[in-house]
Amino acid sequence: METQDAAVPPMSESLTVPPARGWRNYRWRIAAVLLATVVIVNLVLMFWWSTEPARFKVLAVAEARAKAAGQTVVPGYVSVSTAMKLVETMLDKRGGYLSNDIAPPGVLMDNIPEWEFGVLQQVRDFSLAMRNDFSRSQSQSEDDKDLREAQPLFGYSNDHWILPSTEAQYRDGVDHFNAYLVRLADKDEFNAQFYVRADNLVAWLTLVEKQMGSLSQRLSMSVGQVRINTDLANEAAAQQSTPTPAVTITRTPWLEIDNVFYEARGTTWALMHLLKAIERDFRPVLEDKNAVISLKQIIRELEESQAPVYSPIILNGGGYGFFANHSLVMANYVSRANAALSDLRKLLERG
Repeated sequence: METQDAAVPPMSESLTVPPARGWRNYRWRIAAVLLATVVIVNLVLMFWWSTEPARFKVLAVAEARAKAAGQTVVPGYVSVSTAMKLVETMLDKRGGYLSNDIAPPGVLMDNIPEWEFGVLQQVRDFSLAMRNDFSRSQSQSEDDKDLREAQPLFGYSNDHWILPSTEAQYRDGVDHFNAYLVRLADKDEFNAQFYVRADNLVAWLTLVEKQMGSLSQRLSMSVGQVRINTDLANEAAAQQSTPTPAVTITRTPWLEIDNVFYEARGTTWALMHLLKAIERDFRPVLEDKNAVISLKQIIRELEESQAPVYSPIILNGGGYGFFANHSLVMANYVSRANAALSDLRKLLERG
């Protein structure tokens, strides 16, 4: 008797593949697509958030703030308003405040957080000057209650992300600035003052001068620098706690070159706006000392430091090498502005 094997249809090849294996391949494809999407979204956000904030007109911002609050622009109003705007811009720019981010893409970015730190340094110095100098007529006078609260808030750690977050502390500082501004513009209350005096301005310029000098040195160290120790120069009886070599070679680590550069960008951006506000509020003092042109020249140098950076990376070529050195270009503007600041301070100190 013949068998019926020939009547049985051949098994399809598709049925020989276990269903689980096909589903496994499908899951890997989904995971790959999701991963690629996450990477692309993060790259786009990093590019979008890496744009530095634009400049603003200090007088227009102050006038708009005063109009919204029903106030008048009194001496010191533009300076305080500008300090507030610097902090608000730092917190509310594209991507928000990035220095304390713990998740991508913010945690992967370092240029804009360094820019934020440069702005923050100027805000800290200016808030200290407002508390100690601008709002006080004499060394024995009481400091302003809101400035007393605001100044330590801006000294809070710049990378703390939770309870309390850095943003919350800085916004509280802005609120105290605003409370001081309200009392400053209220003619019915005499419990807040901003003294437009040459000695007050000199005290702040001294702080700025030291910051700019340090920044210039750090920028110049991008290519290495042989430094002769002059720490005890010009004073025979001077001493220091520990001995240091007579000659040192300093060089910024390769991975930190762009960090120093963008810190300088943030510093000069903030200082440029503060000096424009000072030009407005301290106009009588500057005209009396014939120092208006000197201040304008400093602002001009700082504006040049804000030229667009077209290179995708911060180059570190030699001083006369084939490639550019962006740090040395920035150091040139910072050094010239710092020298002009020193001249302005000495001019204001003269009777």
